Amino acid sequence: MIVDCAIYEQGKRRDGHVDLAHAYHERHEEGKFVWIGLYEPTEEEFTSLRREFNLHPLAVEDAIHAHQRPKLEVYEDMVFLVLKTARYIDPTEVIQLGEVLVFLGEDYIITVRHGEASSLAPVRERLEEAPARLRHGPGAVLHAILDRVVDDYVPAIEGLETDIDEVEEQLFSGERTNPAERIYRLQREVLQFRKATAPLIDPIARLADGQYGNMHPEIRDYFRDVNDHLMRTRDQLDAMRDLLAGSLQANLAQVAVRQNDDVRRISAWVAIIAVPTAIAGIYGMNFRDMPELKWGLGYPAVLLVMLTICAMLYRYFKRAGWL
Repeated sequence: MIVDCAIYEQGKRRDGHVDLAHAYHERHEEGKFVWIGLYEPTEEEFTSLRREFNLHPLAVEDAIHAHQRPKLEVYEDMVFLVLKTARYIDPTEVIQLGEVLVFLGEDYIITVRHGEASSLAPVRERLEEAPARLRHGPGAVLHAILDRVVDDYVPAIEGLETDIDEVEEQLFSGERTNPAERIYRLQREVLQFRKATAPLIDPIARLADGQYGNMHPEIRDYFRDVNDHLMRTRDQLDAMRDLLAGSLQANLAQVAVRQNDDVRRISAWVAIIAVPTAIAGIYGMNFRDMPELKWGLGYPAVLLVMLTICAMLYRYFKRAGWL
């Protein structure tokens, strides 16, 4: 559906409701551009937009069906950009990804949003309070959208960092727990998050270098700041990925050590129990001629021997660290 449609002239929004027909007609006038925002549109809703702005069919298909990788493509005089939005869901420890797809031309910008993260309404409100920025045309809107999307990565990064800290505390707490499943799930979220952010670095660098003619020169420097934030996000995710990989290896090592400890402990108790079992087995064979069989103190003596040997074995294994 169409969320908003506005005409901007010399950095100021035209008052009142603007329908698509007026937007199509007036966008060609000097000093004006239109910003049309859509949320999960259908193919039918996109038909007139595709025809009026001469949008490339492949880009339109991407915008309707979403689930695209982050990318920047140029079709003649139009720039098509796919951004991934991110929102951290704490109870399930999941990064919820959405998409913002942008069609940018000389006198128009069309934004298509999929998912719940990174609403563009606050972006529009802030820009409309800064007409000097809006005078630079659709490029200023593109920067504001990029800035909002990348800024929203920060709370998602912080959520992951909190979970990773909890995993480290759990891993080295000494408790007999196995957080391998949680570590694996966090690894998966970090890798998916990185795939959603890292591919944007090169396209935004090209925007900052002015490789696209429909971008105002004064806006290019702002893209460098966005790119710096994006590279910082990538570096943080790389560090998280390495830390989780190390945590998984440490967890596997801990499991192996615990298993060895358990085997040694079981072996020690088996050795201790084997002594009275062997002695009782020998004297339970019921042969007529056996040593001390008719001795009055034979029974307590055998028990004493059993206890003595068991105590000696227990002390030995305790010193050896097996018990």
